[in-house]
Parts: sequence; C-alpha cells; structure tokens
Amino acid sequence: MAWIILGIAGLFEIGWAVGLKFTEGFTRPIPTVLTATSMVLSMGLLGWAVKTLPLGTAYAVWTGIGAVGTAIVGIVVFKEPATAARLVCLSLIVAGILGLKLFTPSVA
Repeated sequence: MAWIILGIAGLFEIGWAVGLKFTEGFTRPIPTVLTATSMVLSMGLLGWAVKTLPLGTAYAVWTGIGAVGTAIVGIVVFKEPATAARLVCLSLIVAGILGLKLFTPSVA
C-alpha cells in the first residue's frame, strides 16, 4: 500500500511542478490555489509513505516520478525538445525508480 501512496504522491508532485507554470509567479489565484493544494497533498502522501518505506528510497522515487512526469508533460504539452539524449536520461531515471522499487523492502 505504501508504494501506491508514494506513486500518488509522485503524481501530485507532477501536478504542482506543472502548476507552477500556470501560476505566472503566483499572480493567478486559481492556478496558485491548485498548485498549493497539490504541494500539500504530495508532501502529505510522501509523509504517509515513509511510515513504512525507507526515507531515502521513498524520497528518491518521489522526486524521480516528479522529474520524469514533469519532463514528459513539458515535452507533450509545452512542446519542449524531446532529443534522444534527453529521452535516454529520462529512461535512466525510470530505471533507477524501478530498481529502487524492486530492491527495497518495507521497513514496518
């Protein structure tokens, strides 16, 4: 269950990272509120996940999900470059996330 919670926390991490683009420096109220809500949910769920997952692993997976997901949104939505080198680097992050998932037991 902790891994599912961590995955959801990672999705909210993507949400707030992408949301930052829409806040325009926190000058737009609705995007700002949605971004702040995503931040709180992301951190809260991360905190819940670390009750049973090692902190270092959970944090690395959380940030990895956020980094890869945000980069993918950037490529798809904001038309950022999808160079071969960039995609290889993103795939290395995904490999690291999967490795941590496969080789990390729950602590509780």
